[in-house]
Amino acid sequence: ESIDLGEIMFSLCYLPTAGRMTLTVIKCQNLKAMDITGASDPYVKVSLMCEGRRLKKRKTTTKKNTLNPVYNEAIIFDIPPENMDQVSLSIAVMDYDR
Repeated sequence: ESIDLGEIMFSLCYLPTAGRMTLTVIKCQNLKAMDITGASDPYVKVSLMCEGRRLKKRKTTTKKNTLNPVYNEAIIFDIPPENMDQVSLSIAVMDYDR
């Protein structure tokens, strides 16, 4: 049974001539509250994976006290075309705790 933790909207673009992948995190909606206050301080963590190993990781800014954060942030990874079939992305929405 799946649990609804919210939605994430992103776009993914790969430019083979430059060997560049751009993941744009647009926004999240209806996130599940993680703090006692009923809100969260969400950010999005993106990892570039190859055969189960994390090669690189990036994250967005943290949006304070919201369950519907808007990011519009681009995350860029350099990936040569010959390696594209060996990599994957892991995208996770996290709650920032001080």
